[in-house]
Amino acid sequence: MFVPYALYFVISLAALATLSVMILRIGAVMGDCPQTGRTARAGALAIVSGFVVIGAGGLALIAALIGLSDLPPVVASFGTLGVALVALGIGFASAIGALRDMVVRAQNPRIPAPAEPAQPTA
Repeated sequence: MFVPYALYFVISLAALATLSVMILRIGAVMGDCPQTGRTARAGALAIVSGFVVIGAGGLALIAALIGLSDLPPVVASFGTLGVALVALGIGFASAIGALRDMVVRAQNPRIPAPAEPAQPTA
């Protein structure tokens, strides 16, 4: 039972690390701009820290599905690995979108921030 979990964690954590480095590199490339460079570098660092924390927590929760599955452990580990990689890809796309939004706002401060959602009153 140890091998499927080890296989899942090695591959999924390698994907998490690779995507995190990609976010930092994209922030560094965007940081070459003299007008928005500081914002891009600081934003990339903040966004990658959130991405790693949320991603690692998600990977741990998805790993619990290996033990809950009625499938053989190796089959379940590959199924959960697929779910984990899709979730990391969606999180990566969202992180890059947030970084792009930060840079656009730094470049044009007249763009209003998104409105806060209305809080329900009881």
